[in-house]
Amino acid sequence: MRSDAKIKVGIVRGMAGDHYEFSLASGGDIISHITEHLSEKYKPVDIFIDKNYIWHASGIPINISDLAHKVDLIWNVAHPSQNGILNELGIPSVNTPVFPALLRDNHEMLTRHLRQIGVDVARKIVLPTYQADFDGPIQKYATQKAKEIHQKFSAPWIVKSYTEDADMGPVRGREGSQRPSASNGMGIHMAKTFPELVEAIEDGVRHNKSILIEEFILGKTVSTHSLREWRGEDIYVFPPEDFSKKEKENLSSLARELHSHIGAEYYLKVDFILHPRGRAYVVGFSFLPDVKKNSHFSRACQSVGAKAHHVMEHILEKAKI
Repeated sequence: MRSDAKIKVGIVRGMAGDHYEFSLASGGDIISHITEHLSEKYKPVDIFIDKNYIWHASGIPINISDLAHKVDLIWNVAHPSQNGILNELGIPSVNTPVFPALLRDNHEMLTRHLRQIGVDVARKIVLPTYQADFDGPIQKYATQKAKEIHQKFSAPWIVKSYTEDADMGPVRGREGSQRPSASNGMGIHMAKTFPELVEAIEDGVRHNKSILIEEFILGKTVSTHSLREWRGEDIYVFPPEDFSKKEKENLSSLARELHSHIGAEYYLKVDFILHPRGRAYVVGFSFLPDVKKNSHFSRACQSVGAKAHHVMEHILEKAKI
C-alpha cells in the first residue's frame, strides 16, 4: 500500500442471532462516521454477514479469505465468535476479546467476576424469544415465568426487550428513569405487582423478542466512558458530569478498575445505578462507542474538548500497531 493511499477499514456487521439488527445499525453508524469525519485517511468497506452466513463486501458475495485483499484493517461489530476466523487472516483488527464478551453475555459469570473487586451487579433474568409450539399459551407461559422471577428477586421489576432494536410499547407505571435511556425508543415497563409483571412479559412476547427482567434499584443513573492509552493515561476516564469532585474521583477510579478487570481492549462504557447509601450497581456495559451526534458518549467527548471521531481514530491507530 502506498504511503498516501487511504487505509481501507472493513466494518464487519450482521450475522444471525439477537445481535443482528443492533450490529447492522451500529456498524452503519461507524461507516457513516468514518465517511463523514475521517475520509481523508480512512475508507470504510461494508463487510456484511447475512443470516445464512454468506459474507459480502460492498454488497458482493465473497469468500472470507478474500478479505485480506480487500481491507487493511477490520472493525468487527458482528458477534465476537468471528474473532478467531478474522485473526487467522492476519489483518489488524478492532474487536471484543472472547472473555469480556462472555462476561457481557453471561450474567452469573459477570456477577462472580465483579464480586472479586467488591462491585455489585443488578440481578436480572433473560427470557428467550417465545415459541408457541414449545412454550404453550402466552398467558400460561407469562404466569409461569413471572413465578420463576418472583422466586429469584422481589418487586419492583424493570421489564424490557433484551433485543436492542425492539419497541415494547409505552412505559407503564414508571416513576423516573432508573436506567440509561434507550436511544432506539425501546419501551420499558416498571412492574410493582405480580399481575403487572405478567402483563409486561405478555407485552414482550407479543413483540417476538427476548425479554430482560432486572431488579429495580433506587438511585441515580450514571454512565462512564473509558479509553486505553489516551491523553497520556493508561486508562483515561471522561469525567462524569453533575457530580461533586469527590464523587467524580470515586466514579473515575471505579471505571478504571472495571476497565482493567473486565479486560476491555480499547473502549468501555459502564452503566451504573448509584444507591443513596453510596453503593454502585453495574447494570450494563458496552465495548462499542455510540458515535451518533447527540449520544451520551459524544457529549462526554465535547465536555473535554474532543470529538467522537478523535476517539475512533485513536482506536483505529492502536489497532494498526
